[in-house]
Amino acid sequence: MHDDYSLRRLPESARCSWVSVAVQRFGQVSSFHQFLLGAVLGFGMTFWDAVLAITLGAVMLEVVTVLMGVAGMREGVSTSVLARWAGFGGRGSALVGLLVTLSLAGWFGVQNDVFAHGLHALMGGPPVWVWAVFGGVAVTVIVVAGFHTMAWTAYLTVPAFLLLAGYTVTQELRRHDLGELVSMSPPGPALSLAQGTTLVAGAFIMGAVMTPDMTRFNRRVSDVVKQTLISVTLGEYVIGLTGVLLAHAARSADIVAVITSTSGVLGTLVLVTAIMKINDWNLYSASLGLVNTVDVLAGRKMSRPTATLLLGALGTLLSALGILDHFTTFLTWIGVITPPVAGIVIAEYFVVRTWRAALDASRAVGELPEAPPNWVPASLLCWAAGAAVGAFVPGGIPTINSVVTAFALYSAIGRTVGIMRPPPRSRVDTHR
Repeated sequence: MHDDYSLRRLPESARCSWVSVAVQRFGQVSSFHQFLLGAVLGFGMTFWDAVLAITLGAVMLEVVTVLMGVAGMREGVSTSVLARWAGFGGRGSALVGLLVTLSLAGWFGVQNDVFAHGLHALMGGPPVWVWAVFGGVAVTVIVVAGFHTMAWTAYLTVPAFLLLAGYTVTQELRRHDLGELVSMSPPGPALSLAQGTTLVAGAFIMGAVMTPDMTRFNRRVSDVVKQTLISVTLGEYVIGLTGVLLAHAARSADIVAVITSTSGVLGTLVLVTAIMKINDWNLYSASLGLVNTVDVLAGRKMSRPTATLLLGALGTLLSALGILDHFTTFLTWIGVITPPVAGIVIAEYFVVRTWRAALDASRAVGELPEAPPNWVPASLLCWAAGAAVGAFVPGGIPTINSVVTAFALYSAIGRTVGIMRPPPRSRVDTHR
């Protein structure tokens, strides 16, 4: 079965060219979800306010993405496994894995719901929930097959989606004056800059946190930097701002309806395949998080394909029940809970470095260090503080406030009084 080294270091022999990973990263950032987010921004913001929201929400988090990605590339492990020796300890990493699992299973449901509505609008026939089941099963099969099958999916769907984007923009925008679309007032209820930036950051932060799941397949630091710069610049700006302009032109945030009416059968078919591309990574990372959580909390080895099948069924059920209406609420919630994880991992790995010597020594022989302590109290404190600042402190960008707070607090504790390392009460065995 295609377990993809879910609880072990990825060996050098399993690593890929940076292009293979970059195409998937670009597909993740530039796919339909970015169109949808751009439409939400465009419906409630002017074009230039949307540009500013994307700049503040995404580009600032690009630094977080690169640092998380470099840690994942060096250690060759997923986010939740890395968290064991990057600030959270064994059982703390299980909480991280559970957060990733629940969040991305939710994203899987959101995207699959859009997939189902797109096919229903095109094909008619059975109700939306039947199409949701069809889409969920298709993506689950791809993810069970593993990373390399997902790469081939990206080679097919990413170019197709870019062709769709170009065709849709040309067909829809040529009926409007571009200067008027850029300068017009938002057609829907106004979104403030803070709200828009929070939506962008909320959409981006989970991708930043799970970056090690993908970059563990990279070979060099430069690979991580190149793919991040390309995917964020093209995905966030080109695709996101295209969504803004389409929302202004159509005076609607319903991008599915816009693309269906503009591009017809071919456009809708490419649309749904593009959604499959981002959704496979939602499910893939969710499965890695679940594997780690079960390993730590239950002491049992769950294969990644088994975890994928379970979560695929859950996400498909959520999409069949219809959770797309909660899109903006979901993003805001994720934007509060998730960011401190990145701040703590980066602070421990690059600044405090409590476990770096053990990681370096074990990396030399292709293994993982001895099990860390079950809990690291400092990380729980910093996680709670970062989430609280993001949720309750007015001013600034909540997601970025959360990252900075957790990073600064963990760094301060680690560099002054040190991170406590009690002897582990039980071994987290990752070598079986």
